[in-house]
Amino acid sequence: MSDPKITVEHLDAYFRSAHVLRDVSLSIPSLSVTAVIGPSGCGKSTFLRCLNRMHELTPGARAQGAIRIDSEDVQKGGVDPVRLRRRVGMVFQRPNPFPTMSIRDNVTAGIRLNGIRVDHDEVVERCLSQAALWDEVKDRLQASSLSLSGGQQQRLCIARALAVEPEVLLMDEPASALDPLATARIEELIHELKTRYTIVIVTHNMQQAARVSDQTAFFYMGELVEVGGTEQIFTNPREQRTEDYVTGKFG
Repeated sequence: MSDPKITVEHLDAYFRSAHVLRDVSLSIPSLSVTAVIGPSGCGKSTFLRCLNRMHELTPGARAQGAIRIDSEDVQKGGVDPVRLRRRVGMVFQRPNPFPTMSIRDNVTAGIRLNGIRVDHDEVVERCLSQAALWDEVKDRLQASSLSLSGGQQQRLCIARALAVEPEVLLMDEPASALDPLATARIEELIHELKTRYTIVIVTHNMQQAARVSDQTAFFYMGELVEVGGTEQIFTNPREQRTEDYVTGKFG
């Protein structure tokens, strides 16, 4: 695999007194897809949210340890979380387009909020094209975002995340609320996007993890049990707990 884009060292995360991530260390290769798997409550989403410091937005939440993006430790004081979240974008479990905005204004929301001086028309076409949505909506860009199907809304949210030109795209179960056809389209899109972005995806779906990722990390009860190439994790895991989980013995 390529050089690491993200390096996590001895990461611990807390919700008040609850210790939800324990001493997590791993590397995430550049221009690749890393899947994060594990049973509910194991810390997958918390780990994802630590990568762009969204975890700390929850009252009582904190994290310690090193998270380096390229060579910058984003956990250190002096790092602007808003700038970090431009570098590390996020797509959530359920599509969350801004309901009062048009399709076009949803895409440009981030660049307007950040005062980024760019050609908005170019950004809209480029990002909707990258999200495989342009041909479906190019003749109705002023329509409400809520006029789109669930799968289209999720792709619109991906386009919105891409508009501020992130380096990393975090996806928290982006297809769990979608039908099989829309899920397949999101998975195709992930394959296309990894040529330009480093992607980290949380998923409960073992088949999805196997289909879309290059590397898989298995979490259990707040600990990183095992991380490795996806084929190795699913066919020849080193840890018994990993084998039990991917073969469906628990979880």
